This record gives sequence, structure tokens and C-alpha cells, in this order.
Amino acid sequence: MTTKVAVIGSGNIGTDLMIKILRLSESLEIAAMAGIDPGSDGLARARRLKVATTHEGVDGLVAMDAFEDVSVVFDATSAGAHRRHDEVLCALGRTVVDLTPAALGPYVVPPVNGDAQLDAPNVNMVTCGGQATIPVVAAVNAVTPVHYGEIVASISSRSAGPGTRANIDEFTETTSAAIEKVGGAARGKAIIVLNPAEPPLIMRDTVHCLVGDCDDAAVTESVEEMVARVQTYVPGYRLKQKVQFERVAADDPLRTLAPGGDAVKVSVFLEVEGAAHYLPAYAGNLDIMTSAALRTAERMAAHRTPEVASR
Repeated sequence: MTTKVAVIGSGNIGTDLMIKILRLSESLEIAAMAGIDPGSDGLARARRLKVATTHEGVDGLVAMDAFEDVSVVFDATSAGAHRRHDEVLCALGRTVVDLTPAALGPYVVPPVNGDAQLDAPNVNMVTCGGQATIPVVAAVNAVTPVHYGEIVASISSRSAGPGTRANIDEFTETTSAAIEKVGGAARGKAIIVLNPAEPPLIMRDTVHCLVGDCDDAAVTESVEEMVARVQTYVPGYRLKQKVQFERVAADDPLRTLAPGGDAVKVSVFLEVEGAAHYLPAYAGNLDIMTSAALRTAERMAAHRTPEVASR
């Protein structure tokens, strides 16, 4: 038995997610895609793939015959639009997986807290930078408390569409909050860079964690284990080099971010290569978001449907 789902948003993220559901998922069945641009490539592709479509947004979606059997709706639009989408869909008893930075529901990063929110009516997938880096912060925090966690997500300018650009402010706020709430850092900071380089570069992420004195080998092992867990649903996720450790000098300004005593800066360098289901491989930022959303919805379906859980 499969769980029927729908996607709102016919842009890059929504279209990639639709194709992932069709190609990869054994437990989810896409019933409809909704957009607001009748000429969008996403809606055109959906029609070619025999997926029911509407260009009238959420109102058109809930009016479709196909919507009756839909249990989960992915929102791949914008933080502003999501607020109304959530109001409409939750009133109709549908579960919402939010790929915008609106953060109305609890944050979910699959390998960190993926099983903690399986009954939530709305879950938020944080951001692409959050999905790539929060697992690492959590891995370090599992060994030693993280006093300060800072991430820098560098993505190709070409992979940042209108929705991503409209959500830049929400990106930094949402990611910073999730570094603390999900990653476990006492204080979080997020920075995004839109790299205009040609040819486009794949997503690169840097994670800096300020901790007390730590067992370097234990931290490295925890980070490597977490990277392997992410790779189960994002094969192009990888470490660029060994985990780096730097003892912070007593007169270094970084000491102001630590509560006292010894301080160590742990640095982790990552890259994310996309699976190129819809977009080029350099768009790993979109791939990790759609992959995380797919994994989350599949876990929800398995939890809520005994027939799916037993497969």
C-alpha cells in the first residue's frame, strides 16, 4: 500500500522532488502537482509523466478530484506563501512537509531527529544549508558540548532560483535557530554565499564548532559516522578532507564565545553533489533538500501505515 502525496510549487525544488518520488520511492505515490505559472516547465513535465496538475495554486489543488486521497503535501514555494498553504491544508487534515524556511512546524533533519516528529501535522525541512551542516554539528555535540556553531553554505548562483533568493533572510534566521534546536549548539550562526563562478561549482559547506577540550578521535569518528548516515539518502554528500582541530589561544577573541577553560575549534569541510534527477549535479543544495523531504515523508508513511511499515 502506498501513501498518496502532492507537491505545491512547480519550480526547481518541486519538480526535482516530483521526479524523485516517481523514480525512487516505493512507499509514496504522487497524485498531483500544483503551481501558479501555467507555462512552467514543472507543470509541463508533470503532465507528460501523467501526474494531475493545476496552475491555480493551493486552491486549485484542494478542488481536484485527485486531492481526495492525498495524505501528505510537500510545499516547495516560499516562506510567505506557506503560511496560507498550511492554514488551508491543516484545516483539511493533511500533513504538510515544508521545504520553505517558514518554520511553522518543528525542524526535521532526518539523521538527527527524523523519528521525533512523525505525528506532527507540519514539519519544516529547515534549509539546504541546514540539512547539509546540522548533522555535523549534532555529531560533534554528541561527543562534547558545542558552545558555538557556525556554518557557511556556498551554492552556485545558477542553482538559486527566485524562491531561494526571496527567502535569503529567512534562510539565515531559520538555519541559525535549527543549529541550536536540532544541532544542539548553545549558539548558532549561518551564512549563505551565492557563488557566481562559471562553470558552476557544486555546493560546499564549512562547519566550525567551538568546544571545550575534546577527544579528537572520538569527534572524528562521530562526524564520519554521521556523514555515512546522510549518504544513505544523499550519495553525493561527502567530507572534503579530514576533520580539523585547532586549540584556541588564551588571547584569541574566539574565547569570548566559550564559557571558560580550554577551547578547541573543530572544522569540517563538506561538498554536496546532486543526483541530477532534474537539475545539474552542481545543484546539490536542492538535491539535499528534496532528498531529506522524501526521506521524512517515507518515515511518516511507514509510521502511520502498518502495511508500509511492514514492507
